[in-house]
Amino acid sequence: MVTVKIEHTSFGSYEDRAVVKYTLTNDNGVSISVLNFAGIWQAYMVPDGRGGQVNLLLGADNVAAYTTPNNVPLYVGRIVGRFGGRIAKGQFDIDGSSYQIPANEGENSLHGGANGLSQQFYDVATSQGQEQLQLILTTTIGTATDQLPGNETVKITYTLDNHNGVTIDFAGRADAKTLFNPTTHAYWNLASDSSTIQGHVLTLNSTYHLELDDEKIPTGRKLLNKNTPFDFSRPTVLGTALQEMQEQGVAEGGFDDIFVVLPSNRLAHEPVATLMDAASGRKIKMYSDRNGLVVYTANGQHADGFNRSAGQWFAMALEGQTLPDTPHHPQFGDISLRPGYPQHYQIHYDYFA
Repeated sequence: MVTVKIEHTSFGSYEDRAVVKYTLTNDNGVSISVLNFAGIWQAYMVPDGRGGQVNLLLGADNVAAYTTPNNVPLYVGRIVGRFGGRIAKGQFDIDGSSYQIPANEGENSLHGGANGLSQQFYDVATSQGQEQLQLILTTTIGTATDQLPGNETVKITYTLDNHNGVTIDFAGRADAKTLFNPTTHAYWNLASDSSTIQGHVLTLNSTYHLELDDEKIPTGRKLLNKNTPFDFSRPTVLGTALQEMQEQGVAEGGFDDIFVVLPSNRLAHEPVATLMDAASGRKIKMYSDRNGLVVYTANGQHADGFNRSAGQWFAMALEGQTLPDTPHHPQFGDISLRPGYPQHYQIHYDYFA
């Protein structure tokens, strides 16, 4: 009989601070592990059907792999914010006031800038109930840290339930007008031993994807997915779609693209994405209450030290968020955070085998 439990263990140190791994285990022996540094989702452990367990996520057994300079740009497992995606020229307006923040990718600002939520240590609390276990991460990030306006208090809650589902809850409040569009940069590979996601099958609740310029900034146009490699309206083998992308001469050799999705809290509460490993039958359904999903197939990445061999397409990120660069495309949504008006978002995953 499995006993529900919450444990914490040392995971090394970074910048002279202790990194701690927290592990939540439910009644079924399914567990998730999260670090106090960067809110890294390090493991989602499920039975492998052979008496052992498999980690559905790209993960490493020590903090060094996550902080190695060559690996940092992948943001493996990290919470990213205050905003996910790119903001053109690091410039945005809120209610007629203009703000300029530093660029950290060419002339643009990516994933909250060089010292955003993905670089922070979090205070940690835990909660244990009959049907769920929670890990609550909190931090306050201010202008002196990330160069964005205002002091923003962020609470990230990881919940593991007894149906083997995982919810990541993002809550933010601020004392000045600022931005809030966080996400998780978890990478998925549902196979036990495959070093590629080519055998995975992807379905998206999406009719359009965004047109991007050469710097991956949205132009404002939405392009139809139908009859293109971007059409995942039906279950599609990723290897087939990736081959089509290469045949069309896509520079990245894979996906690093933004899909417009129907938020799961509308209409029939459908998942924005379903990912399945065809060989094992393991499946994840992903729900998000926002209208964007970044699909990134780790094109040409050769990060070492993780539980999948370094190489092309060794895992894939599914980043639920409001469509990026909204300050320049108001039709995409609003990621402003104003004093007295806290914001709250959720991403949920159901697991099937």
